[in-house]
Amino acid sequence: MSGARQARRWAAGAAVAALVLAVRVTAHDLERTTVHLALAADGAFTLRLAHDPAWLLLRMESFAGGVPAEAGTPETRDARLAALAREALDRVVLFVEMADPDGATESHEVRPTTSVYSPPPADVPAGQFALAAYTLSGRMPPGARRVRWYYGMVADPYPFTITLADGSTRTEWVQGDAWSTSLPLGGPFARPSLAARLAEYLVLGYTHILPKGLDHILFVVGLFLLAARLRPVLVQVTTFTVAHSITLGLALYGVVALPAAVVEPLIALSIVYVAVENLRTRQLTPARVALVFLFGLLHGLGFAGVLTGLQLPRADVALGLLGFNLGVEAGQLTVIAAVALAVGWWRDRPWYRSRVVVPASLAIAAVGVYWTVTRLFST
Repeated sequence: MSGARQARRWAAGAAVAALVLAVRVTAHDLERTTVHLALAADGAFTLRLAHDPAWLLLRMESFAGGVPAEAGTPETRDARLAALAREALDRVVLFVEMADPDGATESHEVRPTTSVYSPPPADVPAGQFALAAYTLSGRMPPGARRVRWYYGMVADPYPFTITLADGSTRTEWVQGDAWSTSLPLGGPFARPSLAARLAEYLVLGYTHILPKGLDHILFVVGLFLLAARLRPVLVQVTTFTVAHSITLGLALYGVVALPAAVVEPLIALSIVYVAVENLRTRQLTPARVALVFLFGLLHGLGFAGVLTGLQLPRADVALGLLGFNLGVEAGQLTVIAAVALAVGWWRDRPWYRSRVVVPASLAIAAVGVYWTVTRLFST
């Protein structure tokens, strides 16, 4: 088999595999979750579970034993989700810790008793996503001291916020299908230490890249593939970092915002451009650096959607920005190191471009095109 024919087969196989991967992760990309538990002085509680409505319908249909279907019109989607509201009661578990008459601690399961569906609001601020929600209601038993929470719907990390009757609030990130920590139900929350809060934001930034941020991963891999040498990679990654840090900071402080319906397709399109340019040139040019900076600005607005959804206390905005950025950079460096270990050894081989750069770039471009189209239609 000739080298050219083999290279074409490599490229075709990589593109097909990438499209299969893109189809499989599209629904996963819609997994945007927030959970808020609010308690009243008399023990009553409400539990708000907010999700992307299309993703929520697919999950709820599956849990109800039906065949997952597309959302259809918003009216049809919302009617079906409202009909499935009681299914949400079986997806949550609350365990409270109480003191028995002898003073020993025992745990009791608490179940919400009602569930009401709320469609996505029409007036969502720019840069944020319109989430549908189930609001579950119930009552804590007398003497409940602490609560642990489990959610059987999601796999990705999500923010779990608890608001006590005195108005004090605490947010922690729960790692997908893991239990939350045990949180007190009485008295104001002790504020976590500066180091603990910084570590939380750092982990949030890292996990937004690995394993969750496949679009950002493919963009960084595309930057690496142009020239698998240290200087071009560092120039591009540094440019990208500076750019996304600028818009991330401006978005957090409310200076700039763009609707997710605009940002998300453009991020996918930036992946296509970087991959296609890898096929056209082997050199880092000033124009490429300028475009990487522009694309970094877009990706920063995408990152901002994670932190703005948290509604950080004003005192934590700078800390959240620092920790999240450090986590994102650690994730990007991990991606670059992994790709360098996987293919960098052969960068000087005569077949490196035809068997690695070309097929990988075609695969990345195929995924980017698919995402661009699906994000345009889904938004």
